[in-house]
Amino acid sequence: MHYRPLGRTGVSVSPLCLGTMMFGPFGNPDHEDSIKIVHRALDAGINFVDTADFYSAGESEQIVGKALAGGRRDNVVLATKAGLPFGEDPNQRGTSRRWITEAVEGSLRRLGTDRIDLFQVHRLDPAVDIDETLGVLSDLVHAGKIRMFGTSTAAPSEIVEAHWTAERRGRERPRTEQPPYSVLARAAEYDVLPTCLRHGMGVLAYSPLAGGWLAGGYRKGREIEGPGSASRRQRFAHAYDATSPANAAKLDAADALGSLADEAGLTLVQLAIAFVIRHPAVTSAIVGPRTMEHLESYLTADDITLSSDVLDAIDEIVPPGHTVNVADNMWNTSTTALDAASRRR
Repeated sequence: MHYRPLGRTGVSVSPLCLGTMMFGPFGNPDHEDSIKIVHRALDAGINFVDTADFYSAGESEQIVGKALAGGRRDNVVLATKAGLPFGEDPNQRGTSRRWITEAVEGSLRRLGTDRIDLFQVHRLDPAVDIDETLGVLSDLVHAGKIRMFGTSTAAPSEIVEAHWTAERRGRERPRTEQPPYSVLARAAEYDVLPTCLRHGMGVLAYSPLAGGWLAGGYRKGREIEGPGSASRRQRFAHAYDATSPANAAKLDAADALGSLADEAGLTLVQLAIAFVIRHPAVTSAIVGPRTMEHLESYLTADDITLSSDVLDAIDEIVPPGHTVNVADNMWNTSTTALDAASRRR
């Protein structure tokens, strides 16, 4: 496996990052099975692992900690996140100094490590002064508890504001961003990815298979069943509602992309992941297997290079910068958010 620079950090990581959202009750509750998946990924050359306190209420971090015990930890670039609600307490969320300090300590305990290589703010909290957030993150870097920090699903304006504030207030700056990016959700190409490239930030693209829509099972003439995880089907039921016009459009695009992959002699998984990791701003595509079979299918995408003809054909199916269903952008650019903004004018 070839390795890539993580922005300008001097750290080298694999083009596939092992995402662990599916470890625990949300996906695969079998700890031993999940640990085997981690070990297989490491043996295949993946050296980048991403988790979060939010994933199965910390259980994913516990599983990752078990998997990296016994000498595996030193060869892994370990990333985690905090910011989304961790409990019922209203202060167990967000990006305040109080919560980030507690969240980092909790993640260190669950992961069984003395440092986090990359700590990411799961969402920037608009109710918290960005200098408050950068201040505590900088202190944690100086204390050696985290090596660097980044953002997840940050808007371009938020990224620029964070860099502007860091420069003027003498803070450490965010070194990475984790945006949603896939063939079906290309809005990041419009401004997020160019902004990251300009600021020398590494990019961990999540949901490269568009929540399973590009896993190969969504083709015309087949019933939309949703993901294999019952918890995920329940939580994201709207994303797989067959009566939704937006989902009908996604099915059209997924079917066309599946046919294109067939013509190119690839699986749709290979085409989808290869598309994401070829963007010059993207460092790694986060792949989140629930089963060993899923992981094996992702590993086959590592050495795939898409031809210009295939890339042109992809652009005809989903134009650059376009997201088939705007809700998949994950930023505050959904139809509901835009309507609300319009009413405030």
